[in-house]
Amino acid sequence: MRHIRIIHAADFHLDSPFEGLSAAKAAVRRGEQRDLLAALVKLAADEEVDLMLLSGDLLDSETSYRETGEALVAALSEAPCPVFIAPGNHDYYNGRSVYARLKLPEQVRVFTKNSIHFYSVPGCDARVYGAAFTDRHSAPLLRGFQAERKAGIYNLLCMHGEVGNSASLYNPITVEDLAASGMDYVALGHIHQASGLLKSGSTWYSWPGCPEGRGFDETGEKTVNLVTLEGTSATLEARSIARRHYHSMVLDVSGKDPLLLIHTSLPEDPSEDIYRITLTGSTEHSPDLLRLHQNLDGMFFSLRLEDRTSPPADIWESAGTDTLRGLFLSKLRARYDAAQDDEQKMRIEQAVRWGLAALDNAEEVVVHGHP
Repeated sequence: MRHIRIIHAADFHLDSPFEGLSAAKAAVRRGEQRDLLAALVKLAADEEVDLMLLSGDLLDSETSYRETGEALVAALSEAPCPVFIAPGNHDYYNGRSVYARLKLPEQVRVFTKNSIHFYSVPGCDARVYGAAFTDRHSAPLLRGFQAERKAGIYNLLCMHGEVGNSASLYNPITVEDLAASGMDYVALGHIHQASGLLKSGSTWYSWPGCPEGRGFDETGEKTVNLVTLEGTSATLEARSIARRHYHSMVLDVSGKDPLLLIHTSLPEDPSEDIYRITLTGSTEHSPDLLRLHQNLDGMFFSLRLEDRTSPPADIWESAGTDTLRGLFLSKLRARYDAAQDDEQKMRIEQAVRWGLAALDNAEEVVVHGHP
């Protein structure tokens, strides 16, 4: 059995709203998402792969912008190999879906049934099995299924689903299902964090995660999978096609200048990426987020600053004294001690800083959060 090389990708979520960005930058990001398709096809050509398996949620919803459909057709028309798409819970297949409306290139096959079936792939000794979500949820599809084994032919499965969660509404899959499936490799989607190469019985499987982050819950490097099968062996190489990355930093500004600390904590060139920088620690006065943002914003594609600092412990020392300051602090200390959660405590601490600034006729920053 000769070796076979596969590009496996999933969870692009094209046309995501990017709600954390300005409208203009969200539009830029959606355009850059479409460019990922061409980058994926270029990788397939550079690596001379035999197949491309796209395991669902290629689109963020059952509808999409015209430009996205055009980009999808244009990119896949250049694919140097057969392409198989298994719609997921976000881009599920029905008669009104994007996949039903588009005139896709001949080398592209979309699974349209909510049951496992296969296409033979002449010339690369493979059968590609797959199934589609035809609604937002799917019952288990692999349970009780076993593919026929045929000498010299690889059995591959392209499908959206969730491994290890029997209560999942998204095609729950067990490791026992995988082991009994008769597959050589199962290309999964749905989980946005890459799994690496896994094995159950004689079945290799993985999910690549999303190829590019879309929010601060998807930080760090994102990749697609280049999988090589040779007989019963498999290798996986993670390859990046991402343009931008999300980063989340937490910096303790106690006794430090926030602007200098941020500058010295950043990598050499953060200009392509999206950052959330959270300031913590003990400070007498709140960091001036507006001024910081004005000084830093041009260094990033997008920057979000958050103030999670707290006043020093001795800020309460005058509570209970027979002064206006003491009465003010006593009332707020009682509320602070009765607070139900850290968020309430943080708001009360901020009120203390504002109130003391007013009593001292000092300026207190009132902009907290993303400008």
